[in-house]
Amino acid sequence: MAVSLAEIIVLGLIADWAFRRLRIPGLIGMLLVGVLLGPYVLGYLDPDLLAIGPDLRLIALIVILLRVGFELSRQTLHRVGGRALLLAFIPATCEGLVITLAGPPLLGLTYLQSALLATVLAAVSPAVVVPAMIRFIKERRGAEKDIPSMVMAATSVDDIYVVVVHSAILGLYVGHRSNLAWQAVGVPLALILGVAAGLVIGTCLYKLFDRFDPRATKRVLVILAFSILLVRLQPVLAAHHIPFAGLVSAMAIGFVILEKREHMAHEISAKLARIWVLAEILLFSMVGAQVNLGVAWSAGLAGAAVIALGLVGRGAGVVACLTGSRLDMKERLFVLVSYSPKATVQAAIGAAPLMAMKAAGMDTAPGEIILAVAVLSIVLTAPAGAWAIRALGNRVLRVAPEHVRDAYEAAVESNPEEVNGL
Repeated sequence: MAVSLAEIIVLGLIADWAFRRLRIPGLIGMLLVGVLLGPYVLGYLDPDLLAIGPDLRLIALIVILLRVGFELSRQTLHRVGGRALLLAFIPATCEGLVITLAGPPLLGLTYLQSALLATVLAAVSPAVVVPAMIRFIKERRGAEKDIPSMVMAATSVDDIYVVVVHSAILGLYVGHRSNLAWQAVGVPLALILGVAAGLVIGTCLYKLFDRFDPRATKRVLVILAFSILLVRLQPVLAAHHIPFAGLVSAMAIGFVILEKREHMAHEISAKLARIWVLAEILLFSMVGAQVNLGVAWSAGLAGAAVIALGLVGRGAGVVACLTGSRLDMKERLFVLVSYSPKATVQAAIGAAPLMAMKAAGMDTAPGEIILAVAVLSIVLTAPAGAWAIRALGNRVLRVAPEHVRDAYEAAVESNPEEVNGL
């Protein structure tokens, strides 16, 4: 396993460098490394490494969401919170409804099976979107209107929302839990409990850090450990019918530390950025290793049509959410494009319905279709979405001068109701 890990790291770094030299997002090269080394092409990767792939992807996802929490201040959320909240729920819901309706005629699924497919597809890839938005924030692109911050916050909550709904519908389908009303109530309750847990733990952690003053590296390790434990707590609580969103807890930990100890938060965020260098390689390489080109091909035009229709529904939701905002047409197009790439969530949960159907002794054909379309969505949208975000962002997002940004922040703080916010 150590040799396979070394191969992924070395080849991933080379691919990242080479693709960036060609002005193509480096993650595309990392994906291709995973595809080539994976079991469906050359088969060079150790099976033991593939077996822990889900855990590696989970840790990388936690690192991404922690970076979101440590980059979003209360002032920023105050400015973009309402619009970001709409973008977190409405586009995913629109995409999910379109896929649910399109699945039966195009793929031969039942409506419940199609809804299960919808919860697999209706999530944006945080591994594609968040690093790009953080880069734009550092470059102050779109800072005058807080566009990258809004997109980053909205897409992160979008992912958590979709994962929670997926768990509820999967449980409903395999018969673990049959109370539809409780499932509907459980989604917002899971988010609320996740935020509450993250805020409590974040408060305890910054006070603990104040008392013992550990090095920034040790603070990061403690935060990562607590975040992983919170995510692992989610299925334990679910077994006792307690809804809980562990991923949103990780975001909340970063938010409360940034609010209470800004200098400490910046130190931790810098460490997380270094960890992301390795996590990014592992994440996209392991996602690529899961891509079965034969399965993706078997999904065919019908699967591509379902994905395309879903993106149209998501786009309509984005347009509706941005109606009346301060964004011009090009900036709205940038937000719409930022909502297109699929990868992380689809790789993480794409096979979950198939595994659940096998465990329950059910017909696995619908699970095979769901996995095939999930894989196809990665192949079609992740590379194109990553390239489009970078290219369009560099063209559309204007670099805000310091004095303009400061004046806008002062106006929001003094008279928020008079500022035509996002």
